Amino acid sequence: MDEALLRELVPTVIAVLVRRGADFASAEDAVQEALIRALGTWPDDPPRDPKAWLVTAAWHRFLDAARSEASRRGREAAVDAEPPAGPVAGTDDTLRLYFLCANPVLPAAAAVALTLRAVGGLTTRQIAAAYLVPEATMAQRISRAKRRLAGLPLDRPGDLGTVLRVLYLVFNEGYSGDVDLAAEAIRLTRQLAALAAEPEVAGLLALMLLHHARRASRTGPGGRLVPLAEQDRSRWDTGLIAEGVAVLQAALATDRLGEYQAQAAIAALHADSPSAAETDWVQIVEWYDELLRLTGDNPVVRLNRAVAVGEADGARAGLAALGGLDAGLPRFKAVQAYLHERAGDRGLAAELYAAAAQEATSVPERDHLTREAARVRQG
Repeated sequence: MDEALLRELVPTVIAVLVRRGADFASAEDAVQEALIRALGTWPDDPPRDPKAWLVTAAWHRFLDAARSEASRRGREAAVDAEPPAGPVAGTDDTLRLYFLCANPVLPAAAAVALTLRAVGGLTTRQIAAAYLVPEATMAQRISRAKRRLAGLPLDRPGDLGTVLRVLYLVFNEGYSGDVDLAAEAIRLTRQLAALAAEPEVAGLLALMLLHHARRASRTGPGGRLVPLAEQDRSRWDTGLIAEGVAVLQAALATDRLGEYQAQAAIAALHADSPSAAETDWVQIVEWYDELLRLTGDNPVVRLNRAVAVGEADGARAGLAALGGLDAGLPRFKAVQAYLHERAGDRGLAAELYAAAAQEATSVPERDHLTREAARVRQG
């Protein structure tokens, strides 16, 4: 693939989008997203007309973003137009809708996707990215779920596990960008915890609180990603951390361990460390072992565990822990790069950081990995 050609086309494509009505900043973001997609697809399926392909892909990205922004503004305007709140019953229709969308007639994956789209406010593209599937595949899954429910009375609420999965994904989407979305997931999980005396509900709430406590330190100027080891821990919300730890301890005391409790325990160990150097990586590896058992050897958990092993037992041990994992797993190359750098293989680490940047699914992540590649090359 001719990367020089891509660079030459960028100003032209941005100009086309501006002429069609996009503002410059939005056009630039849309073109960046299209470039990421091009880097992933052109080597295997080069287009006949690169400029037309980029214009089409960037315009679709711009329209998706514009529709999402318009929907958000519409929701905010509707809230602002509502009369002052008066006495209401202690129930929440949003949480009820989550359960109704998780209808028992639907497979769990379809129920989660439909709920995220219909109630959670996520776009089809965002949901597809969360599930690591093409956007068209996710659109078909949601359409099938809607057809399956057509004509059925919505009086059969779904199971708790499906609703927890939806809340977890909504929070993750908010945690990576829209703070209000994360706060809404926490609000609903608090309500659910008050209604259901289930340790996994408490575990999910604790996990959200512990992650949300770090939100102010996760990004720098211009949305630049700040890795956990480099975050300013004085900016962490100690009140949320204390609440999250207390909720987690109460859940663990029931001796009914689940995956959200295990994830929360890992987050609590990070939150409890005064500095990155003082992190109890040995105990974190032990919790990842529990999480692997609970999730049926989930590959994403194994990937994260390899990082912890690399910190606890050395980079070579971490690289060995990657054995057997699919190299196409998201962020696999980024983890490889980090461990190879720790092991002293700086040349290979730089190559892997650059390769990981090309596979990144967001502009901030791509920019972070590109900077890491440059740093290692210069080091």
